[in-house]
Order: sequence, then C-alpha cells, then structure tokens
Amino acid sequence: MSTALSTVSRSSAKLSPARRIRNTLMGGLILLATLAVVAPLILIFLYLLREGVGALNLDFFTKTPAPEGETGGGLLNAILGSVTMLAMASVIGVLVGVAGGIFLAEYPRHPLMPTIRMISDVLAGIPAIVMGLVAYGLIVLVFGFSGLAGALALGFLMIPIVVRTTEEVLKLVPLNVREAGLALGLPQWLVIMRIVLPAARGGIITGVMLALARVAGEAAPLLFTAFGNPNVNFDPSKPMSALPLEIYRGATSAYDENQRLAKAGALLLILLIFATSMLARYVTRQRK
Repeated sequence: MSTALSTVSRSSAKLSPARRIRNTLMGGLILLATLAVVAPLILIFLYLLREGVGALNLDFFTKTPAPEGETGGGLLNAILGSVTMLAMASVIGVLVGVAGGIFLAEYPRHPLMPTIRMISDVLAGIPAIVMGLVAYGLIVLVFGFSGLAGALALGFLMIPIVVRTTEEVLKLVPLNVREAGLALGLPQWLVIMRIVLPAARGGIITGVMLALARVAGEAAPLLFTAFGNPNVNFDPSKPMSALPLEIYRGATSAYDENQRLAKAGALLLILLIFATSMLARYVTRQRK
C-alpha cells in the first residue's frame, strides 16, 4: 500500500504545469457541484432550526394540538401515531422484503425469479401517492380510514428497498460458507436460516433502518389512508395522525401557531431521520 501511494505521489509531482492547472480546475468544479447539492439541504435545516427549535418544549411532546387558532398544544398524537404506523409497516416491509431478497439471492435459477425481480423494480419506481391510492382501494373503501391502511401503504414503500438491500448483502456472503453447510448434510433452507442470514444480519438491519427513514416523512399516502386524528389513538382500525400529516396541515394553515408547530415537527422529523441514518452507518461499520 505504501509503495503504491509513493508511486502515485511521484506521478503527481511529475505533472506538467498545464495538467496541474487542469487537475486543480476540475477539483474546484467538483467541489462547487458538491456545495450546490448540499447547500440547499443545509439552508433548509438552518431555517427549521431557527424557526422551530423554540417550539420543541415539554408541551410539544406531551400535549395534543390546541383548537385551530389558539396558542399552545403539541404533537403528541402525531408522534405516537408515526411510531405506531412505522412499527406496523416494519412488520410488512421486513417480512416480505427479506423473504423476497432471500429468494432473489439464493434461488437465481427458479422460474419465478425474473417475475419477482421485475415486480420489485417496478415497486421501487412507483410514486408514494400511488401506494396510498392502492391502500385506499384495498382497505379504506371497505373498512374506512385507519392507521392500518396507512401502515399498509408505508409497508408497500419499504418492500422494494428491503428486497434490494437483502439481495445485495446476501450475495456478499462467500459461496464456500454455503457449501460448508451443505457438506454437513443440512438442507438449503436451514443453511440460509442458520448460516447465511446471521452472516448478513448487519447489512439487512441497515437496509431496514434506511427503509424506515425513507418512509417516515411520507405524507401523500397517509392523506388517503390514515387521514389524521386530533387525539391520541392506538387502535389501528381507526384514523390515526402522523408527523408528516400534521406538518402538511400546519404548514398550509393561516395561523402562525399552527405553522410554528409544523416547523417544529419538520425539525423533529429531520432529526429522527438523521439519527436513523447515523445508526445505520454505525451498524454497517460494526459489521465491517
């Protein structure tokens, strides 16, 4: 490694002035392009930090929204609703997604493999609002608005992410690990469950957390399914609130207090997504 680095250093030192100028110019352009992408995100975060941090008090986490136009209140119903629906969505997304990833990685010659892969790729490109309409047609039209319908829509969004992550992580497990299990006389399904999956556990958990971070901020599918609820509700068969719903409704409200709560909710959501992403990176690093 040190020999290779020294060779690269000597090659860089021998660059002609013209090539050195072009190298510096291209490096500067890459840096400017990176800043152009990152700067809006930083500005959005700073704006929410300035406008919403003042509303992140005890009432925000312990009270439900005040009546329209009145001061005070919080987003307890939305926080608990988001946690409840994400937990239910994880059951759907993890079970179906991990099973689909195992099928694609471990049974590449199965006749259904091309069909499953095509369905997974199509699901990955479908807009979130379409998933909400699917859940609306399957559940809401029959049973009415409910947290279960919202969880189903979010679970549909999680499936392709978990499928793709699981498939790629399982492919990283060396083939001789599988062959060692099969040589002991174990059936293939037991080799997958007892040897392959534990070896890829860190990567699968990372994919699940990233999928949760992806769907946690979706408001469009919840407008057609969960609908929202001003009260705290743990019954999945009834309408349920969520942070993205309250952010949308508060941001479009004419009252300053509602807008202030919406900005605080957006800041909390960004912080939760950031924490989830950092946890996923930590799990990946521990795995390595």
